[in-house]
Amino acid sequence: MSPPLDLQQRVSKAIAHYWRTRRNQSKRQKASGQSDQGARSAVTGGAQMDGFIELFTELLLEAGVDRGCIFYKTALELPGFFRPTKKWDLLVVHDSQLLVALEAKSQSGPSFGNNFNNRTEEAMGSALDLWTAYREGAFNKSTRPWLGYLFLLEDCDASRRPVGVVEPHFRVFPEFKEASYACRYELFCRKLARERHYDATAFLMADAASGVKGTFTEPAEDLTFVRLARSLSAHITATWNPA
Repeated sequence: MSPPLDLQQRVSKAIAHYWRTRRNQSKRQKASGQSDQGARSAVTGGAQMDGFIELFTELLLEAGVDRGCIFYKTALELPGFFRPTKKWDLLVVHDSQLLVALEAKSQSGPSFGNNFNNRTEEAMGSALDLWTAYREGAFNKSTRPWLGYLFLLEDCDASRRPVGVVEPHFRVFPEFKEASYACRYELFCRKLARERHYDATAFLMADAASGVKGTFTEPAEDLTFVRLARSLSAHITATWNPA
């Protein structure tokens, strides 16, 4: 299985779905008089990343994976080591073997500070929990599952503005000095893969104005959607063995 030639167009469709859903959720909450704090109204509604989950599902089906083995929206819980269960965004389970676990996350403005810490801690903790549970035999006897992470960040002045660091006792690593949140997320996604917490990661950016039309950028050539899809493809080719 190799990524289809129209993959970029399909990613654009998922980007447009994200921004349309976010905008519609915000409008509905404002109309009902139940708007959350600031732009949080567009976050608490959920479903913004469904376009990407549908795209991954399509790629898996095209690779020959049975639909009944692909789980999204429901039955997403996996046992953890440090907690009873964790819900993932997409799973592939076949013949009592976990083949794929995927997370697709996003962040939009105006506030990036606390949310950055929450997102990074969540991703690191989920990987640690899964791999420790795997080591203890929670999922598979032999097959190593594939773990993937996709992150979409709003492209705006606030996400690209240099951010200072506080160093009361020790120096932070130099790559974080004056790094914007866009740079921090790029570094984060890259380090997740290099440290083998995730098998592959992708980092995308899109602004609200052109994002509804499907426009997006991929700041790093080693963190593109195509690379993530190719990694998933290789794993499915190696592990999918229907009876």
